[in-house]
Amino acid sequence: MRGATHAKWAACAVTVALAATACGGGGSGGGDGDGSGIVSSSWGDPQNPLEPANTNEVQGGKILDMIFRGLKRYDPKSGKAEDMIAESIDTDDAQNFTVKIKDNWKFSDGEKVTAKSFVDAWNYGANLENNQKNAYFFGYIEGYDKVHPEKGDPSAKTLSGLKVKDDQTFTVKLTQKFSTWPDTLGYPAFAPLPKAFYDDHQAWLSKPVGNGPYKVDSYTKGSKMSLRKWDGYPGDDKAQNGGVDMKVYTDNNTAYTDLMAGNLDLVDDVPASQLKNAKNDLGDRYINTPAGIIQTLAFPFYDKKWNKPGMEKVRRGLSMAINREQITETIFQKTRTPASDWTSPVLGEDGGYKKGLCGDACEYDADRAKKLVQEGGGIPGGQLKVTYNADTGSHKEWVDAVCNSINKALGKDKACVGNPVGTFADFRSKASKQEIDGAWRSGWQMDYPLIQNFLEPNYYTDASSNDGKYSDDEFDKLINEANGETDTGKAVGKFQDAEKVLAKDMPNIPLWYQNGSAGYSDKVSDVSLNQFSVPVYDQIKVD
Repeated sequence: MRGATHAKWAACAVTVALAATACGGGGSGGGDGDGSGIVSSSWGDPQNPLEPANTNEVQGGKILDMIFRGLKRYDPKSGKAEDMIAESIDTDDAQNFTVKIKDNWKFSDGEKVTAKSFVDAWNYGANLENNQKNAYFFGYIEGYDKVHPEKGDPSAKTLSGLKVKDDQTFTVKLTQKFSTWPDTLGYPAFAPLPKAFYDDHQAWLSKPVGNGPYKVDSYTKGSKMSLRKWDGYPGDDKAQNGGVDMKVYTDNNTAYTDLMAGNLDLVDDVPASQLKNAKNDLGDRYINTPAGIIQTLAFPFYDKKWNKPGMEKVRRGLSMAINREQITETIFQKTRTPASDWTSPVLGEDGGYKKGLCGDACEYDADRAKKLVQEGGGIPGGQLKVTYNADTGSHKEWVDAVCNSINKALGKDKACVGNPVGTFADFRSKASKQEIDGAWRSGWQMDYPLIQNFLEPNYYTDASSNDGKYSDDEFDKLINEANGETDTGKAVGKFQDAEKVLAKDMPNIPLWYQNGSAGYSDKVSDVSLNQFSVPVYDQIKVD
């Protein structure tokens, strides 16, 4: 997920989008464990309106996960894609699918969820004219090239690969075989939408109507969004509290202070400066658990200097010059784990994670690193600039540590230097427009728990998040073969073969896997993070 960031805005700004509420304070509201208490949690304003196909960052995603349910849902503990609204998703050839939905679902405004609710929503999300950021998620469905052409205007309004058969059934035809496609359908972009979304779009945006365990009650941009339990929710995962107040913080240190003062129930992003204190401050109320997030260094294959023969040795040497163990211990207080492949341990072996697949390239060896960089012709221009955004995430600390490690291994003080860019927006703009000279930080938070999601969007030729423009025919071939495998075990094996191509070329240097870190007050219980590092809000109880 390219937008794995935390949007921050000024507190108590003017009211926009949803109905106003005052600036909030205080902790949980009442309850006494009866399911009526209100949880207060730290949050950041979402970048975009809360349309499912237009939200690709963490803060907006948290809300969508509370107010929507789709065909699948990822189990908060295992990450496994399990049927939610789907009764069944069947295929004989891994390309043509028949989807049957359960008949007991409705939206919070009373409208029934039907097959058309999904088909209309997906057509809307895919259509170029609607400018939805997650449109590419529908790219596998036949007809996408007509509704979302790379150039020019759409020649069709709807995806030819989607057909409504009856209220509970629709069919999907993909452009290629993709055996694990059903497992992607827990991603919010695939959520159904009610008629109200189209009938009065602006009114819907001002107060979104979904089909999840919570309803939006009110929102003051820069201050707070209040969500309340929907008593008519038909799912098994009903809210165990009366609602959640998502309070906007522009500084997570302030949120942590409020937590310690009893003015907040949950901080789901413990600041780096407090990691060394969190365990002592919170005891068992501090959570540090693996998440589906990896941090890497990306390289500009669009720059001939980095894409000439020998540069694979330079990139491998730079990787071996990074002391991951030391950095994750000293900078991150063991809330990161040194990476040894390009995915995440939360996938498990069955899901495609294979420890050590990167080989010795991800192991610290200063002597070997220096030799490889020299054999490859040296760093282009004599210096590696590592670009990062300076506004959020405490990236300066670890970038400086990475560069210090490289400089020490190569025996040169300025072989590697940090190159800060003021804001996340500017940084992302430069990366997506191929305007970065040298390496840059490239984090990836999984959209769904499949090895395919870590590999294809980032390294397949011209893929949506392949900002470095890496391209390899063998890698692409193996990805296509893996997608076409109907046997999951064989598909995983093919994906791992594709990873071995990455181990040879090193288009990105794996740095570390990220943990989710959170802290909560003594007023709440049953607090956990799912495998996306997002709190499982509906299971939190107010004591």
